[in-house]
Amino acid sequence: MSSHIRILSPSGAIDPAYIDGAVARMRAWGYIVSEGAHARDRWGRFAGTDEDRLADLAEALQDPSVDMVLCTRGGYGMQRIIDRLPAVNKPVIGFSDITALHQLAGLHNQTSLHGIMCKHIATLPEDSEPVRLFRRALAGETLEYKLPAHPLNRFGDACAPIVGGNLSVLYGLQGTPYGLSKFSYQFPILLIEDIAERHYHIDRMIRNLRLSGVLAHLSGLIVGQFSDCEQDPSMGCSVYETIKEAVADYDYPVIFDAPFGHVERNLPLWEHGHASVHCGPDGVLLLNGLQV
Repeated sequence: MSSHIRILSPSGAIDPAYIDGAVARMRAWGYIVSEGAHARDRWGRFAGTDEDRLADLAEALQDPSVDMVLCTRGGYGMQRIIDRLPAVNKPVIGFSDITALHQLAGLHNQTSLHGIMCKHIATLPEDSEPVRLFRRALAGETLEYKLPAHPLNRFGDACAPIVGGNLSVLYGLQGTPYGLSKFSYQFPILLIEDIAERHYHIDRMIRNLRLSGVLAHLSGLIVGQFSDCEQDPSMGCSVYETIKEAVADYDYPVIFDAPFGHVERNLPLWEHGHASVHCGPDGVLLLNGLQV
């Protein structure tokens, strides 16, 4: 029996053509695909009012016929409705602003997929790496990544669930019931990425995670892409070096320049499932699966 994917727009408004393309491609893969009533809406920068977006999400999460929820795009809007959502009881798919949903999923011990959304599903070539691996992830296959060495990497091994996503969203959730310190499991592997943030603001956000104790209670750190984040010479180092400095006191493995984030080569990762990392002088081996 084919899995049923419900497409929703819980955050920013999207060009409907990207929904059309994603629906056509996933149906060609054999999935049953449906849309939330407000997936194509526009209300200012949002895909419908808070109440409309909340209703679509709540309906999908409570519909037993829906197996997975695919978010059309990120943008902004999840933090306006996250406190009114029911339990996340099935995989949600997306990144960027959808990081907030990944956080909520983790609180309910539900795996979720950090990965491409409608634009890239619709427009990337069928044989492109993100699309091929996205299909494997949807099918429940274990993901295996062999990443090149980076001069800033810190060697080591870790075996723990992956959490996180967009650094700005994680920063905005600190001090709330959806922050990184609220999971039932300790010492996860943290993923961070971001787009169009000032260098000093990245420093501020990573220092917040340090001061609040988040960085001290990790098994590993995966530093993804910081796209369109201009290096600030007055900071005295690169953005990646700023992050390395913030975790200098800890001994867990740190992986830099990983292919996750606001880039075309945005590869899928299961959050809150099983992950193991080996980081050494020859590069990184990352194994990641759906099962907890």
